[in-house]
Amino acid sequence: MGQLSESHALGGGLKSRHVTMLSIAGVIGASLFVGSSVAIAEAGPAVLLAYLFAGLLVVMIMRMLAEMAVATPDTGSFSTYADKAIGPWAGYTIGWLYWWFWVLVIPLEANIAAIILNSWIPGIPVWLFSLVITLALTGSNLLSVKNYGEFEFWLALCKVIAILAFIALGAAAISGFYPYAEVSGISRLWDHGGFMPNGFGAVLSAMLITMFSFMGAEIVTIAAAESDTPDKHIVRATNSVIWRISIFYLCSIFVVVALIPWNMPGLKSVGSYRSVLELLHIPHAKFIMDCVILLSVTSCLNSALYTASRMLYSLSRRGDGMLYSLSRRGRGDAPAIMGKTNRSKTPWVAVLLSTGAAFLTVIVNYYAPAKVFKFLIDSSGAIALLVYLV
Repeated sequence: MGQLSESHALGGGLKSRHVTMLSIAGVIGASLFVGSSVAIAEAGPAVLLAYLFAGLLVVMIMRMLAEMAVATPDTGSFSTYADKAIGPWAGYTIGWLYWWFWVLVIPLEANIAAIILNSWIPGIPVWLFSLVITLALTGSNLLSVKNYGEFEFWLALCKVIAILAFIALGAAAISGFYPYAEVSGISRLWDHGGFMPNGFGAVLSAMLITMFSFMGAEIVTIAAAESDTPDKHIVRATNSVIWRISIFYLCSIFVVVALIPWNMPGLKSVGSYRSVLELLHIPHAKFIMDCVILLSVTSCLNSALYTASRMLYSLSRRGDGMLYSLSRRGRGDAPAIMGKTNRSKTPWVAVLLSTGAAFLTVIVNYYAPAKVFKFLIDSSGAIALLVYLV
């Protein structure tokens, strides 16, 4: 396909503080607050190993990805680099899988946010809340990238404050300095069947869940391409990956498994973080966690729309459209449409197509058996692992 003119290039506009917070927001998603209880129930206290192994994998990948991103900043990130280093088929496959991952995330996060809002305002149905949230954030993504960066900056700041406060309270309880805690110490790490009650196989199984949690760390290499000095932003964000994973994941999960039994009844339904807050007798624990989760899923949904649209835009610029698999002529006019931008230099077609594809998955969930949609969601962890391996 003929390359799109420079009039359809992305405009940029992200500042240093935006990129810094994006690098943090990328690893603090709803899956940390919602999905961690499932991983804990699967592997027990040894879930710390699952997060550690997954974290080490992400750190190594981000180091390598950063070197390539500094040399050639591109909104297609690893998909573009795979295209150049391995071949068009690699960039095409990874690019579309990555896009599909975030398309699946959009309705998933919107539904979680809608359920929380419905619990506050029962008169409005869940589907309407989900629709309004998705359309509102779609509209925000159709504006300049600066709006996305500003929105994510404040959402990420709220998430950072919340998780640091949680770790501080948990550390005080473990040390015996929190007067309202029912327990202290770390004996729960081995009191209920040992540190690895379900064996090492359960740890590997939990890694699929943890990989889904870590998915998003690479967003900074995509977003940095729309900043003024991408090389500096990428290096700074990558260097902070280690301490971000250590603090936000390992420390907070350690607090959870140290304070509550991994096999506590109702852990999956209540959630690990809320269970800890209730153990510490924090007033309105459910409401607090609902607010934190609502902020997290809104942030994740916003990032999902941004990331999916940028990957689709990059695939279009390279000619890796849907018809590629049929013939080389598939690199023609159809994918070029996905690379068009509006006056704000935002890929508006890619944003709308990503949102539309997300709504299609909801329709599949409505008309097809629930197991089909569940399979698609469960596959997202495997997709994350495959993308990182490449």
